[in-house]
Amino acid sequence: MKNTPKICIIDDDYIYRYTVVKKMETMHLLVNTLAFEDGEMALAFILDNLNIDSELPDVIFLDIDMPVMDGFQFIKEFAKIESQLNKKIDIYMISSSLDPVDIERAQRIDSIADYFVKPIKTEQLQSVFLNLQ
Repeated sequence: MKNTPKICIIDDDYIYRYTVVKKMETMHLLVNTLAFEDGEMALAFILDNLNIDSELPDVIFLDIDMPVMDGFQFIKEFAKIESQLNKKIDIYMISSSLDPVDIERAQRIDSIADYFVKPIKTEQLQSVFLNLQ
């Protein structure tokens, strides 16, 4: 990786966001993190920085169940602007949901790289970072 990757965590659970950051620190992964408690706030940030690649995340960890705008609503809105981005953003849906309907729905969406069940595991984080190289 040439630059420090920017990781965006979109999840309404503060403790979970904190835990993911701490896990990356424990793994000695050098990252810049952005955190949003719902999809609407994250989408607004992306729209505000649409032409500033250095501000946009390389990876988004996206929860499904959030107030205001949930993960699937975020994906629907993100798809409308994705072609305007000058950089690829990998999106990983991370949820406590084991519901096969949620998992299958996420797997059918091309812009979702993978679906992880919370809590994210060390091996999954390593895989995400290997894909960035």
